This record gives sequence, structure tokens and C-alpha cells, in this order.
Amino acid sequence: MGMTETGGVITLTETDLDPFVTHAETRRLLTGPGLPSDSALLGFGALRGRSGLRRIAELVDDAEKLAEELRDQLVIGALRSFDRDLESLVLNGATGEVFTTYVHPRHPGLMDLSPLAPSLGALLRFAAATDELTASRGRFAHPAYGPKAVTAASELLASVFAADAGEDLAPYWRMAALIRPLARIARPGAGLALDLPPRLLDEAFGSAAIVRFEDVDFPGTLTHGPTRRFLSEVGLPENGYWYELDTDVPLPTLTEYYADEDVFTADELPEGADRLIRLGHLLEDTSLVVDGATGAILCWSEPDAILRPLNADISTLAFTVWLVHREKSLDQEHDLTDVYEQLAATMAETLAMVDPIACDPTPRTGQDDGWRYWPEAFEDQAGGGLYA
Repeated sequence: MGMTETGGVITLTETDLDPFVTHAETRRLLTGPGLPSDSALLGFGALRGRSGLRRIAELVDDAEKLAEELRDQLVIGALRSFDRDLESLVLNGATGEVFTTYVHPRHPGLMDLSPLAPSLGALLRFAAATDELTASRGRFAHPAYGPKAVTAASELLASVFAADAGEDLAPYWRMAALIRPLARIARPGAGLALDLPPRLLDEAFGSAAIVRFEDVDFPGTLTHGPTRRFLSEVGLPENGYWYELDTDVPLPTLTEYYADEDVFTADELPEGADRLIRLGHLLEDTSLVVDGATGAILCWSEPDAILRPLNADISTLAFTVWLVHREKSLDQEHDLTDVYEQLAATMAETLAMVDPIACDPTPRTGQDDGWRYWPEAFEDQAGGGLYA
């Protein structure tokens, strides 16, 4: 095995590629410029170690059950999300095309291929352009914000893809061009993370669906000024798909909410429960709360008795709800949910561009177990949250 990894680049030798990689352009790339060893979207760890390039037929228990066109396809890595690998990356050594598949070692008859890129070079260009958008560098180094900026970024990213794939673009990249630029809808704010465009929520949900609170609704412990102003001036949708606001009574603290219920004693509630204000619920047994002093948005799980981060603040909560609403509209037009896991990952990565706290599993308190509501909600295909 002659694979080398130097300066963040993986290269192979001519011998490594024989006899299954015969496509000339692919051979030149793998033996010359090589592949990035560390990419946000693509992982080529399958090439490390002594095994090198491996055919799908070598990775399953009963290769005879594989479709014939799958047997000599080469597993070179994985499509990645920010927290894990998704589907395997598969190279056709004769044509240079790249596909994705789920490798089922014990059930090879279930496997099939989904197109990802017309060549390995195109795949690297697609991923590089997407990374540039995410990191605001290169072609996207000077970001603008607002609806026009979203459209411009979407068109620019789509043009990069079209240069290699034309109209025959894989769903993963189509959704990248449609979803990821939505992170540019709001410019950075002062006091809150985001400064949402005027009437963004009203136009998306309808003004009748937006709840704006009055001072009488706020407990005295809601001292975070930007949060008070947002709730009274901008407001939130009463029903945001995965949450629902409580609008029947003034907003209670967690201490007040549980005072008349024989569920938790004061000692069992999270620290600072008298400044944690319940806005509504996410799941039936999970409260949506805001820290009245800092404006942080959290969720309190009754079954787990754990307080976890949800969003950085009220503005990124509003963005999350708008993002889901916009995705549903796009799904209706483009059938994004046909590749549900890729869509869920794209949604989480788009949210993380705006609000890393919402997706980062790093524990932030002694009790925090790293579980994050929004990525889990996006991934819940059975619950159907991302379907139009």
C-alpha cells in the first residue's frame, strides 16, 4: 500500500489504483493533487491504513446478493455532517463518477447507488464552494444579508455546480444551493445575535399567527432588554411546527409553573428556575424557556430533568422557525425530502452557520449531556417534520 498523507493531502500510487481505477483523469488526480484529508463535507478516511481502495464486494458478507454494477465500485470515504459520517462515497473506477450508498454488510441486496458528482474533481470543487459559503471566504468572502443576498448566494453556488453538472445535478448539491444560503437572511445584530429583516416572520406565517407580548405578560425576572423588545416588537409564531407558545396566561417562571403541580420539588428544578421563564413547550413534556437575565434560550426536559441549550437567543430561535418554514416551501417545489437524511444534515449545518450553540453537542453545564433538540428534530423522518 503506497498511500501517503502529507500536508493535509492524501495521495495514492499507480499501483494502488490497479486494476480497478482505469479512468485517466481520476488516476491523475489521485496520484497528483490528491484528496483533502480533512474536509467539512467529505471524509476520505477509508483510504487510510493498509487496506487501501476496497470494492463493495469486499465489504459485504454475501457479494453474490449484490447487484452486478455494485460489486467493483470502490468505497473511498463518506459524506459527512458536522457531527458524523453519513453515506459512503463510492467511486466508479472506469468512468470516474462518484455516488453515495449505504453499505449494508449483512444485507447487500438492499444497496443501491445515488449519483453525487460526475467526477472526483467536480466533487472536490462542489465541496470547496460550499465550504466557502459556510466560512464566508473565497467567492463568498464579503457577505451581504437579506432576501436579495440569499438569492444572489443561491444563484452563485448553483452556477458553480452547473459548470460541471449542468442540469443533471444531484439532490444533495441542489439542496445545498437552495438551503445553505438561507443563513444570509439576517445580518448580525446588536444585543441579539441576529437583526431579522422587518416583517420577516409576518410575511412567512401571516401577521395573525404572530404573537407579540406586552409588558404585563413579562415576569419581573425578564430583565434582558433585547429579549423583551424582541418579544414585544417582533414576536414569534404561536405555532412553530416543533414548538407552541403559551398565550393564555402571563409568562411564568419555571418555579411558578410547577408551584401548583406535584411533579418537581424546588430542589429538583434546575438552578436559577426563578429566572427561567417558560415561553411554551417543544414536546409535550419539554418546556421552551428563556433565561431572563441573559436571554439564552433553553429547553427543560421533564423526563430527563435536564436543562439543555436550545438556541443562542430569541433571534436565532426565530430564525430556526423561519428556516423550517422556508424549507417546507422549497420541499413542496423541489421534493427535497426524497433524500431525507441529506436534507436533515443540510438543515443542521445551515442552522449551525447562524447559531452554533443550537447544534454543538459540547456540554455547557454539569448536567448537560450534549443532546440537542433541533438536529434530532430534523432527523426524525418518522415524525415527518421536514415534509411539506
